[in-house]
Amino acid sequence: MAFAVALDGTRLAFEVSGAGEPLLLLSGQGQDRQMWCLAAPVLAQHFQVICMDYRGTGASDKPREPAYSTRGFAADAIAVLDALGIAKASVYGISMGGRVCQWLGIDYPERITALVLGATTPGKHGIPRDAEANAWLQTGDIARITPLLYSAAFAAAHPELLAPAPTPAFARRLHYLASEAHDTWELLPQISAPTLIVHGDADRINPPENARLLAARIPHAHLHWIVGGRHGYVDEYLQEACRVVSAFLQQQAVTP
Repeated sequence: MAFAVALDGTRLAFEVSGAGEPLLLLSGQGQDRQMWCLAAPVLAQHFQVICMDYRGTGASDKPREPAYSTRGFAADAIAVLDALGIAKASVYGISMGGRVCQWLGIDYPERITALVLGATTPGKHGIPRDAEANAWLQTGDIARITPLLYSAAFAAAHPELLAPAPTPAFARRLHYLASEAHDTWELLPQISAPTLIVHGDADRINPPENARLLAARIPHAHLHWIVGGRHGYVDEYLQEACRVVSAFLQQQAVTP
């Protein structure tokens, strides 16, 4: 594990594995780099994989102010790339991480080789989740939340994935506010990086209609459906998702 320093002095923890073209992985809301515990080793077979802890999570500093934002998280991601001396990288973000990816494509086009937006939305102009799913999430009850992430069989086989990240309550709240405030709708057509959108067609946390909105809004975006995938497709459909993402990113690396 190593540390980068953000513009405001916040220390950001990250770790690197594998070799090849750099690929930065961005976790979901309130999650640290352990969210990628299954996918990172698979992707590291083909790429130099960088996993970071957002501010407020993992081994990174946990400031209470200034306000967190998805745009600010994008600036933090650039600080990590700078610490590694990486001029340009591909970025794969899940859920809120996909929102952060949108800002990377908008604000730092010269630093981005390609984007992968997983199980995410354009923010305030997106399609909201259904009332039942929203109520289950608000309870914080893992028994309610788990069916939104995984099938019953997969969850039973992988209880280690169900433990919540050890993120302090105040930081979870700041992440929630950052994610809720996200809005890139008017700027999405500015994204010039090759973009792959990956979404489970059974996702009730970020409804599938959001993937279609992003695909229509981002020029030349590709859309791949994980059939049967819920919000945790990155784990449950590990091999398919990593295969599709790897093929897409490797194609960008050889395309002039």
